[in-house]
Amino acid sequence: MKVVVVESPAKAKTINKYLGSDYHVLASFGHVRDLPAKDGSVRPDEDFAMSWEVDTASKKRIADIAAALKGADELILATDPDREGEAISWHVLDVLRQKKVIKKDMIVRRVLFNAITKDAILAAMQVPREIDMPLVDAYLARRALDYLVGFTLSPILWRKLPGSRSAGRVQSVALRLVSDRESEIEKFKPDEYWSVEAKLAQAGKSFLARLLSVDGKKTDKLAIKDGENAAELKKLIEAGQFNVSAVDKKPTKRNPYAPFTTSSLQQDASSRLGLSPNRTMQIAQRLYEDGLITYMRTDAVQMAPEGIAMARSVIGKYFGEEYLPDKPRIYQTKAKNAQEAHEAIRPTDMFKRPESLSLDADQAKLYGLIWRRTLASQMRSAEIDRTTVDIAVNVPGRHVELRAVGSVVTFSGFLKLYGVEVKSDEPDDEDEESRELPPIAVGDKPALQAVDIEQHFTQPPSRYTEASLIKKMEELGIGRPSTYAATLTTLKDRDYVRLEGKALHPEDRGRIVTAFLENFFSRYVEYGFTAGLEEQLDEISAGTLDYKQVLRDFWKDFFAATTEIKDLRVSEVLDVLNDALASRIFPEKEDGSDPRRCPTCGTGQLSLKLGKFGAFIGCSNYPECKHTMQLSDAATGQSSEAAPGDGVLGTDPESGDEVFLKTGRFGPYVQLGDAGGKEAKRSSIPKGWDAATINLEGALKLLSLPRDVGLHPETGLPITAGLGRYGPFILSDGKYANLPDVEEVFTVGLNRAVDLLAEKAKGGFKRAGSVAAIATFEHDNGPITVRAGKYGPYVNQGKINATIPKDVQPETVTVEQALGWIAARAEVTGAKIKKAPAKKAAAKKPAAKKPAAAKATATKATAAKKPAAKKPAAKKNVVADEDVPF
Repeated sequence: MKVVVVESPAKAKTINKYLGSDYHVLASFGHVRDLPAKDGSVRPDEDFAMSWEVDTASKKRIADIAAALKGADELILATDPDREGEAISWHVLDVLRQKKVIKKDMIVRRVLFNAITKDAILAAMQVPREIDMPLVDAYLARRALDYLVGFTLSPILWRKLPGSRSAGRVQSVALRLVSDRESEIEKFKPDEYWSVEAKLAQAGKSFLARLLSVDGKKTDKLAIKDGENAAELKKLIEAGQFNVSAVDKKPTKRNPYAPFTTSSLQQDASSRLGLSPNRTMQIAQRLYEDGLITYMRTDAVQMAPEGIAMARSVIGKYFGEEYLPDKPRIYQTKAKNAQEAHEAIRPTDMFKRPESLSLDADQAKLYGLIWRRTLASQMRSAEIDRTTVDIAVNVPGRHVELRAVGSVVTFSGFLKLYGVEVKSDEPDDEDEESRELPPIAVGDKPALQAVDIEQHFTQPPSRYTEASLIKKMEELGIGRPSTYAATLTTLKDRDYVRLEGKALHPEDRGRIVTAFLENFFSRYVEYGFTAGLEEQLDEISAGTLDYKQVLRDFWKDFFAATTEIKDLRVSEVLDVLNDALASRIFPEKEDGSDPRRCPTCGTGQLSLKLGKFGAFIGCSNYPECKHTMQLSDAATGQSSEAAPGDGVLGTDPESGDEVFLKTGRFGPYVQLGDAGGKEAKRSSIPKGWDAATINLEGALKLLSLPRDVGLHPETGLPITAGLGRYGPFILSDGKYANLPDVEEVFTVGLNRAVDLLAEKAKGGFKRAGSVAAIATFEHDNGPITVRAGKYGPYVNQGKINATIPKDVQPETVTVEQALGWIAARAEVTGAKIKKAPAKKAAAKKPAAKKPAAAKATATKATAAKKPAAKKPAAKKNVVADEDVPF
């Protein structure tokens, strides 16, 4: 009997089926032991000796493996093919040896497979090897470094910055990236500039040309500084005659992207599918365990020869030989020491098309993305004709030149299957190269239709998204692909950053921690230092560097730095942070007065204060002056406008008690009565609400929370809606589900609440649109959808949900019926139907619009499967991801 140890029970079952009755496959369920979360687990004074601890669950799994080995003659360690997998194999073997269950004559082998298919498993069994100790050493070094940084820095943070959670070797550097970007945005000063663009016509077709030069001087993007200058140039162009002076046509190619690595998969899944890195890895893990894709933790871009051959066969069969390049494409890994696995992420069988598999929605989307990217990587390049046309504007005594640029896709190549990469950080302006020009030649005289001038302002750098932060970390060499998702999750769980839409915003707590580390541990949050450590870890894994020497060198300087900081008083730390964060929390006043003067007492100085739950702004005259505010209020310049006392909003008609608007160290809140103790009912002002606009009605709505929604039809238990630390929620039987908008906490009905709780219980809750639409109606106040809820159909518009009467079939609902039910529901709940925002007036002359349709049009759900209407030829001739011809 041969005992095989893998990581997950799902893999164990599948692999046992492939190997047969001579093998007994057991799962370790990941790591079987770890460093205990206490002092002394890594001991630098004992040359970095480590104490490992097997948890209770792992003890049983080790016991099961030990019992199976009693009648076995061979142990096969088949954990994942990366550094972590190597470490798990080493841990399992070490524990079993300590338990003395490994006989002297027992064969111990390590095997690797990159996919859970029968061929891959059987092939791996034919090429066993020993445990790769350099890989284990690299794991030990990384684990020791992370422990030493975390368990040394975190206690210092707790003592010097109460309310801070933790610090980490990679986590703190990632947080610095987000914080530094926010500082760039705050310091950014926009510059005004104007664009001048002419609309010309040639051969009956219009095209646009931008101003290129005036009197021989190039006019770059920022050259025209004011509207007066732009208006003069407009008149100059309008008075001229136009002559095409040069036409330059160049064929270009766009090459396909390499197959997915862990990092690029996380980035594209975020940009194209809206999946978080953590969710992406969860889905990929399941696809891997089900034998559908190769191992998903890798920084390699090359595919195995059999994978390339399969991809070329699929392309030839479904797309035609014209989409195949003459030779297979070979990609090279950019990482200096790609060590996570030896092949890119790809489907194990590319003939399994996404729509042929029975997968849940997210699995189908991610598998489809991987399938398309893999095939596209082996397709021909897209061929594009790029045309540049220079047009002379003949004006007496002046020399003005315009330029029109356009391109057309002459052969779609890989773009037929995998559209252009999503650039989430780029502006939304139309790319001039995506325009198509009419047939045009030197000497042609296009006619002028209009000259448009438009005011612009330079924009600050975009905030990081999860995808762009991962890309930046990879560029800087910070962390490893397998750690990116966990790092981002930690930052969010620690309340160091928050997601608003797709943008990462640093919380005040995170910015204070970053400022502390930059001022007292600057070396250890430097991008270059952290990347240098990663390079050393790679050298350890390659067997060219002793891991304990790396630990010794690191600890010598790090320990000295921490010892020096431990002696600082909290007041000294705050003085440094007051200066470091002054531009944010004490912004200069327009009248030139002292921004740190207390607006309440007029004599005290505002300063950072530390409380049990974090930092806030307080007065130096405390306790005589109790002025406090949140850092975010100070950052927006509200410190000088802070109310000196409590405001009375009015009287509660039910209790007769006064309703107060107050400001505490955690921000503004409303309070019923003035009991002066914890018994007074309070409610924080939700994010996005302006405290200055809160009236009695709004305060009473907040104080009415939590509100009863109704009884759950299955359990009979009450469902309530309220506001919590993480925003609006519904609760029933101890189970929570988030609401996507604060306003909905006051209006959510029973049908909608039951649906949200059910979705959350299934693990498929999404913040919006989690229930598929039966029909959709376009309406001026926003789209109206007919949805099939778990407990009955309903119509939705914005945040208002109205149940459809039982005698009405949802497929037959008309827009007039839907509007009536929504209006009735809004009247009952007091919710307001929000009108669609008016479109901003553009400085450019708008194109003629088609008249609005007289009636809203219903689109059946079946139509949703059809490809979206294609854009005019003036746009890029690119097939979107959804337009796969299967």
